[in-house]
Amino acid sequence: MAFGPLLYGSVDHEAGGMSSTLLTETPASRPVSPRPALVAAMLGFALLTLDTSVVNVALPAIGAGLGAGMSGLAWVVDAYTLVLAAVLLSSGALADRVGASRAYGAGVAVFVLASAACGLAPGLPALLAARAVQGAAAAVMLPASLALVREAYGDPRRRARAVSLWAAGGTVAVALGPVVGGALTTVWSWRGVFFVNLPLGLLALVPLTRVARSSRGTAPLDLPGQLTAMTALGALTFAAVEGGTEAWWALGLAGGSFAAFLVVESRRRHPMVPLGLFRNTTVAVAVAAGSANSVAFYGTLFVFSLFFQQVLGLSALAAGLMFLPMTGLLAGVNILSARVAARYGARLPIVLGQVVAVAGLLGLLTVDAESSRVAQALLLVPPALGVGFSLPPLIASMMEAVPAERAGTAAGLLNAVRQTAGALAVAVFGSLAARSMETALPASLLISAGLLTLTALASLRLPGPRA
Repeated sequence: MAFGPLLYGSVDHEAGGMSSTLLTETPASRPVSPRPALVAAMLGFALLTLDTSVVNVALPAIGAGLGAGMSGLAWVVDAYTLVLAAVLLSSGALADRVGASRAYGAGVAVFVLASAACGLAPGLPALLAARAVQGAAAAVMLPASLALVREAYGDPRRRARAVSLWAAGGTVAVALGPVVGGALTTVWSWRGVFFVNLPLGLLALVPLTRVARSSRGTAPLDLPGQLTAMTALGALTFAAVEGGTEAWWALGLAGGSFAAFLVVESRRRHPMVPLGLFRNTTVAVAVAAGSANSVAFYGTLFVFSLFFQQVLGLSALAAGLMFLPMTGLLAGVNILSARVAARYGARLPIVLGQVVAVAGLLGLLTVDAESSRVAQALLLVPPALGVGFSLPPLIASMMEAVPAERAGTAAGLLNAVRQTAGALAVAVFGSLAARSMETALPASLLISAGLLTLTALASLRLPGPRA
């Protein structure tokens, strides 16, 4: 799946598949059976991935229930995504420092409690605060879950198969998210999309009791970098969501915080974002193209969730079902992309996927209230498949372009930037929708298509196939 399972993956050349690079050391002691670690990791990853897609179709109901306007609905999505993105920059080091099993258990527990707080939220401020805590917990869970798999499977080939199963959990969760969210909202309440995390989270903790305790590490934490990054991302998103006079103050704060972040990272001995990585063309292109992919995917999911319910008058369940063809085919196209890259090199699927996504986005410009429901659902498929086709080799190319000891850092950077781009897309497109859904839909599609066109052209600079 383009937006879940590949969050922290890289190519393992020994195994020929996906493998974690967050922790380069494997503890000497292992559980007798690695299956409990894999099951725990799969359930936790599926849980946090589900939350990236389950909420969108519930947004109109949340707005009606809490009296939230369009900017409030954008914050319901972005409060989770922004904190997830910011904390991802250093959560790998945190998991290494306290031990993967401890970090995972604490992350799941906090995620469950925050989900309960979301479901019980009496108003929008309480919901947004709980969503932010959810995002922080998810950022801790993600690298820890993959680290559990790495610790449990010492053989590279078995580890590659295990990581594939770990990824499959995220794929299924993202595909089912809109349908599950729509069903819960329709037959129960929007609060159900958060309460469903409680039994799933508790279930994810059960196999953890049979996993050996992870050893502690000494990975340094970059707290000044973390603080300045979170301030910059939050202020920038505030400016995009709220607009008005306050936006200029927020933009100033974002610019100042970003400048401070650059100074901090350039002077620290162990920065969480080594700025020298961006001197590598492949890294720079991968970050830009990954961001454009996120804008297209998350922005389209957000805008069409509103369009289906507010313009077409569909129920939350019917709206969720409209996304099923779009999300259900992503796992297969990920596998196809890997095979094409192995045969023809990464540049071909990267460029081709983005071109297909651009064509699909332009095709969606023909959608209006008079279009048939079947046509609307099918026209959502090409943009998602194009993005899903380009992203796996894009991530693999970036991992190959950096030294092995930087692979985990590079993965965290790429995915934090992708999450941030998705959050900004929701903020900007939500602001457009607040003014007029009639103009927001084509404007969002054109912005996404324009960004992907630029990054497709930039991707032509990537190395070609090896002789």
